[in-house]
Amino acid sequence: MLWSLCTLGCALTCVSAVTLLTQEPPDVTVTRGQSVSMDCNLGHVENSGARWYKQAPGGVTQFLLVFYHPNSAPTYGSGVSSSKFTCTHQSKKDYRLTINNVDQGDTGVYYCKTYDDTVKENLLTSSSPALSVSVLFPPSPAQLQSPTVSLLCVSSQAGPSAQVSWLADGSPVSSGVRSSAAVLGPERTFHMSSSLSIPTSHWSSGQWRYTCRVSQGSHSQANRTIGTGVCDSD
Repeated sequence: MLWSLCTLGCALTCVSAVTLLTQEPPDVTVTRGQSVSMDCNLGHVENSGARWYKQAPGGVTQFLLVFYHPNSAPTYGSGVSSSKFTCTHQSKKDYRLTINNVDQGDTGVYYCKTYDDTVKENLLTSSSPALSVSVLFPPSPAQLQSPTVSLLCVSSQAGPSAQVSWLADGSPVSSGVRSSAAVLGPERTFHMSSSLSIPTSHWSSGQWRYTCRVSQGSHSQANRTIGTGVCDSD
């Protein structure tokens, strides 16, 4: 029986330059019991290590390990076995993750991350989809009979490390927010949702506008705004 392990790569644009993190191979299928390796090149970054993550279908992102070339061995995440995952380096910016004795539970998207000190940013390989907020749902009529109502924001195309934030009339809102982690779907895109609880009186007044913002890093984001009498819009 065959189990598929998927890796995805992308280019991230930074403030002063284009930094390219690449992973190879983009996809690989192996027989259960075999070992499989994937490589990550950190571009021009040589003074920071590679952090490896796994996104299982329908699951949350798991930190596997971090390895920096001056060190003798990787540092592993909680519950991660050193016999299952090993990491080596071929140069100061080339790292290889090996998964040993592959089984069904190893299926997923694997990606690496590093820190670029020249632009003070974390850089990540991912599927790099065009971020979108698919739907921003208003409160249901039944909710309007309660003191509070909820707005629901759903994104069907987000990145593995995407974050959701809310704005009320352009100002950040932190209370009343409940968000899910980005989850990998069977079509290999990431889904996430977030809800915002607000006073029913604010919604009914028609004077407030609420914005759901899905962002990945500091250079990519998508917005959707809603309010009484306001069309759902970008």
